[in-house]
Amino acid sequence: MADTNSKDFLIGTLIGGIAGACAALLLAPKSGSELRTDITDSTKSATSKTSDFTTTAYDKGSQWASSAKEKSSTIAKSVSENSNEFYDKVKTAAADAAGNVKQDTEKTADELADELTEELEHADSEQSSKIKSEVEKLQSNINNNKPSN
Repeated sequence: MADTNSKDFLIGTLIGGIAGACAALLLAPKSGSELRTDITDSTKSATSKTSDFTTTAYDKGSQWASSAKEKSSTIAKSVSENSNEFYDKVKTAAADAAGNVKQDTEKTADELADELTEELEHADSEQSSKIKSEVEKLQSNINNNKPSN
């Protein structure tokens, strides 16, 4: 869009310059041959300046396009490299996190198994002593309640 606006401005400037030069020549008090010579000289000068200006504009436009292309290529390369580095870091972090979770899970499972075994052993000894006590009470009651012969 900026390119079109620049073109329109250049064309308008050239047309305005040519129109102004023609008006100045036509309004100046000169003879017909002098006027024609001045118009021819002014036309040649305007054509030469227009050609020079057009060449300069195309050269600048080409330079800007090359610069923009080079910079966009550099930026694209940088973005690609940075995204690859970021992907590798995320991948490594995810693998480390998965390893840590696995280790923590195994450790927790081992600790829970040890605690459960300990609790079962403790409960087993408590139950054994309770059962033994109950059996002794029963035997004592049985012995006490036997009829005498």
